[in-house]
Amino acid sequence: MIAASTLTIKHFFDANYPASIWEGSFCDISAFFNCDSSAFALISQVGGVPLGYFGLFVGALVSLGAVFPSAGFERTNRTKHLGTYGVILLAGAYGFALYHDARKDAQTGGVATRVVEQYFSLPEVATPSILSPYWSVRSTQEFEDAPIRIIEYADFLCSDCLYLYGQLEQLREEFKGKINIAFQFFPLDAQCNDVVEKDLHPGACDLSYMSAYDPSKFVQIHDEIFENFRAARNPEWRMELARRYGVEAALTDSATRRAVHRIIKTGTEYEKTSDRYAHGIRSTPTMIVNNRMIIGTFPHEQLRAIFQALVDEHERGEGRRFMENWVEE
Repeated sequence: MIAASTLTIKHFFDANYPASIWEGSFCDISAFFNCDSSAFALISQVGGVPLGYFGLFVGALVSLGAVFPSAGFERTNRTKHLGTYGVILLAGAYGFALYHDARKDAQTGGVATRVVEQYFSLPEVATPSILSPYWSVRSTQEFEDAPIRIIEYADFLCSDCLYLYGQLEQLREEFKGKINIAFQFFPLDAQCNDVVEKDLHPGACDLSYMSAYDPSKFVQIHDEIFENFRAARNPEWRMELARRYGVEAALTDSATRRAVHRIIKTGTEYEKTSDRYAHGIRSTPTMIVNNRMIIGTFPHEQLRAIFQALVDEHERGEGRRFMENWVEE
């Protein structure tokens, strides 16, 4: 319990308040814990105190009972020292809450500046050979004409992708008319993605097919899935979604399946990002932001700082780069 709680606490702070661009949280095919135990859920904290802290405290009490297995010690655990334990619990929780606030405050200023510098130090990567025609945000007719250009490899059932969805919903308004986002399907579901060894997110392929079947309905379906994230894991909810939008045929339509599979396959075009896997894209969300790859999510302040820097670069006339391998289908 102590080990699991310690990992949970570490993941909570690493995910919510990364100190660098390489520490974002993501759904990884090699680390299932890093996704479904996401630090972004409402129950992940209580007043700024990570839930793992309470597990750590209980684990410590259990360990004391194991180290000192006496009837007298067990009685004091139940009665005499309960008040003392409560004071210690509250004091520790208060300390975590202060630490949480300090980490949150640090995301602006120095940390955000450092993340922007790290972003621009990333090597440039090519646009995928097939750019998804399914855009969740379109500000210009041509993809490369927007100051902020995001190719988002994502999974509809990835909790960290849900977190990113919420961020982009805010930022698309703040940077209205300046963002293009192409949704590059990458469901962590072995039914349609051979990068995945097992069905980490069963049903993610079906959701991809449904959203891709009718391009004119993509944005509506995309938004409704993320707005009903928990329900989307239910097969009955997915079928009702398909009926409501008239895309029931998506699950068996060969053209739709081929289109989704071709987009998924573009993930293999990038250099590997892990010693264990040869695949370039292996986790969600992974974003290609103006031809630089960012793996995972970041606090709003950090992502906003990167976007603002890209807009500033574009306005100085430095941001228009055309890729030789551009293919739009």
